[in-house]
Amino acid sequence: MVTLNEQVTIESPLDAVWPLLRDPAVVAGCIPGAQLNADSEDGVWRGSIRIKFGPTVAQFRCEATLEFDDGAKRVTLDGRGIDGRGASRALATSVLELHAQDASTTMMKVEGEFTVTGPLETFVNAGGVHVARALLSDFCTNIAAVVTATADASASANADANANANADADADADTAAAPAGAADEHA
Repeated sequence: MVTLNEQVTIESPLDAVWPLLRDPAVVAGCIPGAQLNADSEDGVWRGSIRIKFGPTVAQFRCEATLEFDDGAKRVTLDGRGIDGRGASRALATSVLELHAQDASTTMMKVEGEFTVTGPLETFVNAGGVHVARALLSDFCTNIAAVVTATADASASANADANANANADADADADTAAAPAGAADEHA
């Protein structure tokens, strides 16, 4: 069994990170090699992940259940998977907690365990924690990029809305300032 106890910093505010962490599609998109299938609406999320263990590459079909605690900003995950060849199986449990480190930075605490049985067991026991740390680091970088992109898109949309509102106000002011009958001359 491999145990992971990590604290990592996400260079984004807690209020921007938590809603994204609640979206399994966003989370899967931030994990290198992960793909999420369409929601089956049974509370179980299914997908796959491609992971390299030293010289070996494994493609796991996975499923997971997620439990969210909005007050504590905590996600509990129970997952399992089977590699594409069907010879290795994986079980994982983890708890992720978010805390505001300051106004613009979030601390994510991850505690979990995972086991792999079968031919990949030796590779996982030798280097699984390093692979998990690398995936976690990439995830944090990617989720911060999603927060930035979301904030940029929101700011751009707000700027467009303000520009349109100002243009409409200018047009209304021009119409109100035009002499009577002037609008008819341009028609």
